[in-house]
Amino acid sequence: MDNEENGGALRRAGGAMFVLAWLVLLGLLAMWFNADEQRRYNPNSEPQTIDVDGARTLVLAANRNNHFVTTGQINGQPVTLLLDTCATNVAIPADMGKRLQLKRGPAGVAYTANGRVTVYATRIDRLQIGEITLQNVSADLNPGMNGSDAILLGMSALSQVQFSQRDGKLFLTQ
Repeated sequence: MDNEENGGALRRAGGAMFVLAWLVLLGLLAMWFNADEQRRYNPNSEPQTIDVDGARTLVLAANRNNHFVTTGQINGQPVTLLLDTCATNVAIPADMGKRLQLKRGPAGVAYTANGRVTVYATRIDRLQIGEITLQNVSADLNPGMNGSDAILLGMSALSQVQFSQRDGKLFLTQ
């Protein structure tokens, strides 16, 4: 009887270990696929700078949707930037404003892909993308973007750099 009880306990422990091993494996696979998805969305998490005709040039690869997404910083805080040449100003989800040390200014109106929205003017003291640093950049805090983790890098920033696109790459030179 004692051997049967020990055998049953061992089988239960073995079954529990089997289930635990599968859960760990599934968890690791989920983490790997999530990281892979992030790399596909933002292939420029560590933007590279090269020398082009004597000028330091940031090279960004297009993601699978042909968007240019990169990691940058606003006032020293890490952010995800989506380059948007149709946006007049840098557009920031309003709920990010405090974390990025941005002051909410006067209300205004912006016309977005989602229609008319009330935005609040602000200025970015320091915006960095790789080795490119921009200062005193006009931006809007947009409550309609709340919950998004991406900031639209509009022409108020992009007009301060030279940019060209070729072969799925975007070249930015300050």
